[in-house]
Order: sequence, then structure tokens, then C-alpha cells
Amino acid sequence: MSLKDRKIYCLNNIAKVGTDGFRSGYTLIDSMDEAAGVLVRSADMKEMSFPAGLRAIARAGAGVNNIPLDRCAEEGIVVFNTPGANANSVKELVLCGMLLASRDIAGGIAWVRENAEDKDIAKTTEKAKKAFAGHELQGKTLGVIGLGAIGVLVANAAIALGMKVYGFDPYLSVNSAWHLSPAVIHAEKIEQIYAASDFITIHVPATANTKGMISADAIAQMKNGVVLLNFARDTLVDENAFASALASGVVKCYVSDFPTPASAHMKNAIVIPHLGASTEEAEDNCAVMAVRQLQDYLDNGNIHNSVNWPEINLGVCETEARVGILHRNIPNMLSQITNFFGNQGLNIENLANKSRGDYAYTLLDISHPMPHDTVERLKEINGVIRVRRIVENK
Repeated sequence: MSLKDRKIYCLNNIAKVGTDGFRSGYTLIDSMDEAAGVLVRSADMKEMSFPAGLRAIARAGAGVNNIPLDRCAEEGIVVFNTPGANANSVKELVLCGMLLASRDIAGGIAWVRENAEDKDIAKTTEKAKKAFAGHELQGKTLGVIGLGAIGVLVANAAIALGMKVYGFDPYLSVNSAWHLSPAVIHAEKIEQIYAASDFITIHVPATANTKGMISADAIAQMKNGVVLLNFARDTLVDENAFASALASGVVKCYVSDFPTPASAHMKNAIVIPHLGASTEEAEDNCAVMAVRQLQDYLDNGNIHNSVNWPEINLGVCETEARVGILHRNIPNMLSQITNFFGNQGLNIENLANKSRGDYAYTLLDISHPMPHDTVERLKEINGVIRVRRIVENK
């Protein structure tokens, strides 16, 4: 099997443990112009134009709001993310956030620094510490909204801490269900989370449907003195409504990993400078996962964890050739594609076809060498967006 040489452009610094995973024949370059793939973390790509040869973008992280997903789909560019790679890092910071909100640890530390010159600080401490007393997590109720990779870890850790945990996720995956502690109480409606919880943590993606989901109406259904933790996205919370709830004391504390002009000025808010995934381990895990997914797509045409194209896996090609066709999800596409190969006398040994919304992907293994004009002729089929001649055995 002859594997093509590939050029990769890193738009941000990507952990070396990840880029070292590329096979021989891959080269990191200093410009996107000739890149087959791009690795990115937080750089804003929304206004960028992409070269014709760009086949894939891999985001070393979970959120992809910095990438124009629809435009990439229209240009036949597969966008990957790395769900779960930073889950443990975020989970640990969520637990830290609960502790910071339940006990005034930050206030106590600030008091010590302010009184560092007090020669009798040891004695003074015994009187002052009452102002920073708080509550234990054990026995309190946590509501987890969103039971993906992070939400499951948070829920299970809270169970281990002796908390009562409710979980809400109408789209709970089989994999998440397998890993979720049986002690987590299933909430059929999100209102159950609002009514029961002393702490609420949200772990859902930022979409048009979730924007501002923690609204004034949602706050009105919560327990008095609730703590909200947001380590997902700032846009999930109506910050104006929350500022009012914090000022009135209806909400005890807002812990956010997303500084904004509004959250930075909120009374009784603990705002962290987006540290959820900022650990060496998380950055390494994301880089390794992004590289593996990017390389598997470029070398084998397989798609894992794409956010704009369907999942497909035919493993490593063991036939004469493999071709990938990215096309619109419209009637008669598959029959046109298979008829094309049949009319060329080319036998299809393996075939996978999956759709996702308006788009579909067909991956085929062919038992004979393909004519050189195969790609151009396939492009003539109405609805075909991109054709990739991925593997040729020689």
C-alpha cells in the first residue's frame, strides 16, 4: 500500500507528544496554503478562507465555535474535535469550584495576605476565621445538566463525595449510560434539577437551542441560595438575569470559567480565567487524539468524532484502492455512485455510507486499480461535493 505524503499546518501551538504521533511522510509546515490538514485549538477561523487542497481540520479540544462548520461542510472539509480528552481536567476544576463556593476559601486566603505583617496573626486568625466558615459538600444535592464525558465524571465524583446527585440528559448515549454511577438519580425533566439542587452544573454544548438556557425563568424555579457552576460556555447563561439574582441573594454564588465584562463585575461570583482544560495532561490528550483522528482520515478515509460529517470506519484498506465521496444527502446518490463503478467494470469489495443532516459520506474499497480520471468523473454526479482518491496499492 502506498501512502501519500501529507502537509499539516498548526494554527496554534499543539503539544509535541501529539505531533510526534504522525507517521513518516507527514510534515509540519508554516502556512495553510499547501496543507492537507490543520490542527487548531482556540484560534478564530470563522473569517478565514481555506485553500482548495485542505481536507480536514482537527480541533484539539471539545468546543468548535471558533470554526465555520457549515462552510467547511459545503467545501468538503471534515472538522474533528476531541470529546472526552480533557474531561478529567474539567471535572477536577468543577469539584474545586464547588468547594470554593461552599467555603470562603478565597476570602480566607486574601485575609491572610492582608494581615501578613501582623505579628500575632496566629491568634488573630482564631477570631477572624469565623467569617470564612462554610458548609460541607457531603449530604448536599448536585444537579448535573448534560451527561456527556465531563458530566458523567462530575456526577460520579460527587457520588463518591457523599452528595445526592440528579442527572438530566434527554440525549444520553449508551456509552455514557454504561459509565454513569447507578446512584445518580435520573431526572426526566430539567425542572427537577432546578427544584432539588443545592448546586447545579451545566455540561451541554453551545447551540442556538441552549443559548441563554439558564434564564430568569429557570432561576425562578431554583432553590433559594443555589450555586450554579458553568464550565461549558458563557452563552448558556443569561448574565443580566444572573447578576440580578446574585445581587438579591436568590442565587448564592455563580462559578464561571468564562470571564466576560458582565461576569467579572458580578457580586458573589467566582470567575476563573478559562482554566478548565488548561493542564498539561489535558493538552497532551487532546493533541494525541486530534492527530490520530486527522491521520486516520487522511490516510484511510475513516471519520471519528467529526462535528459536521457522519462517522465511518472501514479500517485499513486491504484492496487495490479506496475512494471517499463527500456528497449531499439526497435521493439516488448511492445508486448513482455504485452504478458508476459498475459501469467502469470496477468491483466494490467494501462499502460504507452514512448521512448526517444535509450531508452524507460514502467510502468504498475497490478490487482493481482505478482509471486516473475516476475522481474527475465522479465529481460530475450532481450532489457530489468532494472526491478523495485515498489509497492505491502498487
